[in-house]
Amino acid sequence: MIENSLHLFDAVGIEMEYMLVDRETLDVRPVADQLLAELAGRAAVSDFTSGPITWSNELALHVIELKTTEPAAKIRSLPSQFEQAIGDLRPALDRLGVRLLPGGMHPWMDPRNETRLWPHENRLIYEAYDKIFDCRTHGWANVQSVHLNLPFGDEQEFARLHAAVRIVLPILPALSAGSPIVDGARTGASDSRMQHYVEHCRAVPSLIGRLVPEAIFDEATYRTEILETIGRDIRPLDPDGVLHPDFLNARGAIARFDRGSIELRVMDVQEYPGADVAICAAVVAVIKSMVAEQSCPLGRQQAMPTERLESILRATSSGAENAVIDDEDYLSLLGVGDDAVRDGGIRAGDVWSALLARIRRDDSALSSLYAPLQIIADQGTLATRICKSLGDDFTREDLHNVYDQLSDCLDLWEPFQP
Repeated sequence: MIENSLHLFDAVGIEMEYMLVDRETLDVRPVADQLLAELAGRAAVSDFTSGPITWSNELALHVIELKTTEPAAKIRSLPSQFEQAIGDLRPALDRLGVRLLPGGMHPWMDPRNETRLWPHENRLIYEAYDKIFDCRTHGWANVQSVHLNLPFGDEQEFARLHAAVRIVLPILPALSAGSPIVDGARTGASDSRMQHYVEHCRAVPSLIGRLVPEAIFDEATYRTEILETIGRDIRPLDPDGVLHPDFLNARGAIARFDRGSIELRVMDVQEYPGADVAICAAVVAVIKSMVAEQSCPLGRQQAMPTERLESILRATSSGAENAVIDDEDYLSLLGVGDDAVRDGGIRAGDVWSALLARIRRDDSALSSLYAPLQIIADQGTLATRICKSLGDDFTREDLHNVYDQLSDCLDLWEPFQP
């Protein structure tokens, strides 16, 4: 275990992925390398740092990532930093005739024919992924997410953080679902990204497991049961050893012992970073309350079976805030819902309302960032708002208009409201 100078909740790291699309048609444009070259003033760079925010490449050329350069001690400062970074990017976007499209999935992208892999630094890694998994699918090339990184300083802190993350992970889509449209049509799920993500590693199932990480609370067991299993399973398919097990782990939350953090990967990117940061602040606040054992002791958190947590995550990925949670033990861990269970369950959105009402009073950062969360509470997740805007019967032109409005939200720094 590497001793980390950062301890529980000392800082956060946030990463957001966006699609690069044609300014007029909104079709994906594989120009991430050109965009980064514009920013850096030289070709073939994989990232560009501008103070507290860094832009970097992803697997596909139509995706670019925006992230904190270093872990941020104050989450409330991040919205303005992200806003500045997106504003600084706009001239380069304009020169290329593209814009950023938010949302967890592009609504009509054809990954089989439109995917172009990153051809520069680390291309051998991307080519290995493509050879083994076939990256020209929605699950690889059309899944734009937010990653939240939380530090731990030692093994004891890892145990407490991992236990809390496992409990909170299943209800994240009830706040962040934003991908109801794929291949030009409604999928019937609010978080279609998660449903495609679950299948993207089917060639080597150990990479993703049950999506919710196993009940493991020390590094040695984690390496033996998860990372070594991944390494053993990938070896016959990667004889040159290009892919490293530590970076192949694709669970909904992964332990990064090399940098002393846990990375949560379950959230769809929202219509503008102010909403993403607000959701991350809510997630951090709830995880902090679990680590503090405010609603249940650590032992009960650690004992919750992975299979039951996975079942709840699948339900919220499908129904988002309208998914009904009726697992009495799970709701008891969160400290909500005793009466509702007797009545047949509680909406996941109401679970969040109860949690946030309880913790907001004592969390000034969350309170200062709360406005986007109020939009979600009042009007639903981004997925719900997209579907409401489209109506029951929509055309390709309607779809274009709604997603054009989503991009406008990113430019204007405002919530998407039907």
